[in-house]
Amino acid sequence: MYKILVLPGDGVGREVVGEAEKVLKKVASVAHLVFETKEAEVGGASIDRNGVPITADVLKQAKDSDAVLLGAVGGPKWDQLAYAVRPEQALLALRKELGLYANLRPATVDPSLIDVSTLKREIVEGVDILVVRELTGGIYFGTPKGIEKTRDGSERGFNTETYSTHEIERIALKAFELARKRRRKVVSVDKANILESSELWRRVVSGIGKRFPDVQLSHLYVDNCAMQLIRNPKQFDVIVTTNMFGDILSDEAAMLTGSIGMLPSASLGDTHALYEPVHGSAPDIAGKDQANPIATILSVAMMLRYTFQLHDLALAVEAAVRGVLKEGFRTQDLAEDSKQTVPCSKMGDLIVERIKH
Repeated sequence: MYKILVLPGDGVGREVVGEAEKVLKKVASVAHLVFETKEAEVGGASIDRNGVPITADVLKQAKDSDAVLLGAVGGPKWDQLAYAVRPEQALLALRKELGLYANLRPATVDPSLIDVSTLKREIVEGVDILVVRELTGGIYFGTPKGIEKTRDGSERGFNTETYSTHEIERIALKAFELARKRRRKVVSVDKANILESSELWRRVVSGIGKRFPDVQLSHLYVDNCAMQLIRNPKQFDVIVTTNMFGDILSDEAAMLTGSIGMLPSASLGDTHALYEPVHGSAPDIAGKDQANPIATILSVAMMLRYTFQLHDLALAVEAAVRGVLKEGFRTQDLAEDSKQTVPCSKMGDLIVERIKH
């Protein structure tokens, strides 16, 4: 029995998670497994009910689960709240309490969607990138931080970018280990020409690289990497980088695929894991059955692979997604002039129908 805590969250989160749960049920059926799912509130939904983005009880449930499946959090309704109590704080709390230091964001261009990308076919065809983002350090967690009054009566906002040797070593090790299962190339991204924290980052990653002589290591400044992702994305295999740089670059990489609705992610620690789509809560289409559930469904595939070690089942889910896309079915974000545009719920059903083991 596998215990999964389901956190639909806000906006389209409930819709896309619902389709992912259909996939879990089908996988359990074909493979004779038991997935015990339990649902809880998080983000804005939790604020509305409990006054906080995440409760201590939900954090405990997450720790007691084998994996967490998250939808999305946030929306304009809660944008006026203080930063300390906004929906996004639930994500930071989960990452910190579960020790989720490694965020894996694959960006793979499906052959059926090459023409959906805003870049030319010859640029994106064959793109297969894995962004490995450090998730519990850097400027998002560094202290001191805040907004303070200055002597002249104005205000000053400040955040601290900080990394320790240990934090850099463990994310670098994860990146190199993953690269060994792929094309054995790691690009480490920093800003070592300006930032002392990046100077340490580059030095530590270089040291870890010496333990992996079979993996090619190179370094890029973040601004150059952002440019290279558009100019020649096929040069990349594994990109390892800091929390903030990874946040930005992984979204850029996502758009190579044609829609951020296609991108799953896994947040891994030593003992816990959380899986979620890269996209946000999309409040403008929430409740309209228009969201793309594929990113969340592919996040389930990552869960099967990384947490439960059910590699064949992960491949089966991914094959079902490719099959549906190859047949021409599209959600609204991918549709363009497609005559087979389907709602979120129908896309989930089509994928479920094609899962075989």
